[in-house]
Amino acid sequence: MKVDVCIPVYKPEDEFYSLMRRLSRQSVRISTLRIVNTCEEFWKDDFLSDIRDAGIAVSLKHITKEMFDHGRVRDMMARESDADYLLFMTQDAIPADTHLIERLMDGFTRGKVASCYARQLPKKGCAPLEKMSRIFNYPKTSVLKSGEDLESMGIKTFFCSNVCAMYNREIYLALGGFPTKTIFNEDMIFARGVIDAGFMISYCADARVYHSHNYTLKQYCRRSFDMAVSQAMYPDVFSGISSESEGMKLVKAVSRKLLGRGDILGECRFVVQCFAKYLGYFLGKRYKKLPHKMVIFLSDNKHFWKNE
Repeated sequence: MKVDVCIPVYKPEDEFYSLMRRLSRQSVRISTLRIVNTCEEFWKDDFLSDIRDAGIAVSLKHITKEMFDHGRVRDMMARESDADYLLFMTQDAIPADTHLIERLMDGFTRGKVASCYARQLPKKGCAPLEKMSRIFNYPKTSVLKSGEDLESMGIKTFFCSNVCAMYNREIYLALGGFPTKTIFNEDMIFARGVIDAGFMISYCADARVYHSHNYTLKQYCRRSFDMAVSQAMYPDVFSGISSESEGMKLVKAVSRKLLGRGDILGECRFVVQCFAKYLGYFLGKRYKKLPHKMVIFLSDNKHFWKNE
């Protein structure tokens, strides 16, 4: 079975060396590493030294900011591949061990599975609130999700993160692939199609990557804005499924933990953070009613709006 790893890249930093080194040492050998890099001036040839030393084939393409789209770029990499499985990752997701690919592939043996995604662990230096969020969204127990879980799990049923997610390429192509025009959430949009087509999504808790961010309030607001825009742009995917209810579960779980240990200051910070997220989400759901300049100001992906 051939596995290609596909990574969109923009302004990679030293952390990218760690990702390349750990991918080169996986227990399951990568067939081809596919990279689409935005803005060639930020690329360094020696980023791929460990990959090339391991004898792994490389496909490297450079594009401009105007050419990037979360769905289109990933779909392009998928269609250029002839592998059996496609592992999509982000440039800041670091495999926790040498068995990441192996354990994701094991997820396809559990049923009629179209995609598997990994557990995200907080990185060293991760802020406490972000750490709690990671623990809530990526628990220790694996889960196999199907259409039967829509009533009980809601939007969580088709949660699947391209921070680190593997796809059966044959099924991916049969279902049409990622949307080629989306500001965000290309993974969940495709995952809804997976569920509706009768396939399953596997959360593999034993496949682990280190991935977390210490965002500012402005960044939380803008990311939530883009997430809500993606939902508003694809009402057929997200209609009838509430994101707010899942968000409230996170709010309650984190608040219980903070208040339970008497961390009043932490709870105050969390409330402010939640307000920033909700403000972005509220405005993003109503982006069509906002002035175009305001939409661009609120968005984290400003180049997306140039042709809108």
